[in-house]
Parts: sequence; structure tokens; C-alpha cells
Amino acid sequence: MPVETLQGDITSVATDAIVNAANTRLARGAGVCGAIFAAAGPQLDAACAEIGGCATGDAVITPGFALPARFIVHTVGPVWQGGGHGEPGLLASCYRRSLEVARAAGAGSIAFPAISTGIFGYPADAAADIAVNAVREHAGDMLVQLVAFDALTHGLYAARLG
Repeated sequence: MPVETLQGDITSVATDAIVNAANTRLARGAGVCGAIFAAAGPQLDAACAEIGGCATGDAVITPGFALPARFIVHTVGPVWQGGGHGEPGLLASCYRRSLEVARAAGAGSIAFPAISTGIFGYPADAAADIAVNAVREHAGDMLVQLVAFDALTHGLYAARLG
């Protein structure tokens, strides 16, 4: 299936699953995480509290609640520490594990934000390389949308997708 990019608000994307750039506690955060929690409604706080947490590079799933998406896949990206602490492998694992978890739940389509590029500080250019390569390698028959909040990130994805 194709990998495509679009610029906009991931909380409004009509897809089977959207990905939340989560923290290890699965707690309401800032940026895309805060927007997803706000749009999904208070049931998301309870569902995440019940799961308890998620390791960096892994992914877990909840219902989408008030979102147009049926599911929210929560993945914890690495905090950028210069690139020598396993960050590239952990970021690639976020994309791979998110696809695996969504597929296991029966999702046929998924939308990703730019994981780790906000408050976690991952350089957008390097993160775009990893995102595109990981989803191309692991998407299989799933439709993947890379949703950019800003024009810069959208341009990085578009250049890599051709």
C-alpha cells in the first residue's frame, strides 16, 4: 500500500489508527500528545492509566474514543542525546512496533506524527529519513499517512517519498 504525507492536524484524520507520540507513563503531555488526549476525551486518561506505561521504542493501543480513528497507538520515541545512545534504532522501532500493534488490532490504515521531533528534540531531517524508511519496510498492505504539523516537516517527508 502507499505511503503518503499530508500537512494538518492528526486528530482530525479519518483512519483506522493514529499514533500518539507518548511518554513512558502514557500520561497526558504537551504537543501532539496533549492534542490527542484533548480530542479523544477523558476516557483516554483512564485507559492509559490502566495500561500503566510503555517502554521507549515500544507501542501499546487503546480505543480512539472521541477521535475519528478507531484506535490510538501510543509509542514512546527516544529523547535526542546526540545520536550515539541508540536513538536511531529506538525511533525505527517506534514505527515498526506501531505498525505491528495496529495490524494485530485489525487496522488497515494508520497515521503517524513526526515522533520525537518536538520536545524530545530529535532533528527533523534525520527523523524523516527513519520514518520513511521504517514505514516502507514494515507497512506491508497497510495504508500509511505521515502527518506533518508544519510545512517544514511536510516538505521533508514529500522529498523522501518522491
